Amino acid sequence: MSLPPEKPRLAWAVSGSGHYLEECLDIVRELEDVDLFYSRAGEEVIRMYGHDPKAINPDSRIYRDRAASSPPVGLFYRGDYHTLVVAPATSNTVAKMVLGLSDTLITNVYAQAGKCRIPSIVLACDTEPEMDTPAPDRVVKVWPRAVDLEHTRKLRTYEPTTVVENPERLLAALRLRLDEVNN
Repeated sequence: MSLPPEKPRLAWAVSGSGHYLEECLDIVRELEDVDLFYSRAGEEVIRMYGHDPKAINPDSRIYRDRAASSPPVGLFYRGDYHTLVVAPATSNTVAKMVLGLSDTLITNVYAQAGKCRIPSIVLACDTEPEMDTPAPDRVVKVWPRAVDLEHTRKLRTYEPTTVVENPERLLAALRLRLDEVNN
């Protein structure tokens, strides 16, 4: 692995959801000092929606879910990151976070960030009983299951995790966190 950065960076993890994907990518494009962590599904969905995962933020280091032991988690122990953002976060990713499962790159970095007391901001996809969500070719209506909504509610109780419902709240939480880090 390379040397740690002079100052900690932002880690941004993308799971396999199209819900709020465009808005999240717009935010990432404007950030400095951010590294991207793609689940297998996240990288796949980014391509399905017409984006090149390597071109989202050209100054970012990119980590992909290709190894069973998720080697990039060591970067959290080394102090490379001040914050983890998981956005968008699928119901599958949120459920695994709530249950403490660390079997993907994203759920593993979330677990390790928590163990290192690095704050996480999660844009959960399933926050309302009925939602419109973009598919690659149209908008569809979805009805998150009660279990999905319950997992989102439960994740809100986890320290040090902030769960947000939409890109506007994500951006507000991110700005607040970056102000804390930079002052």
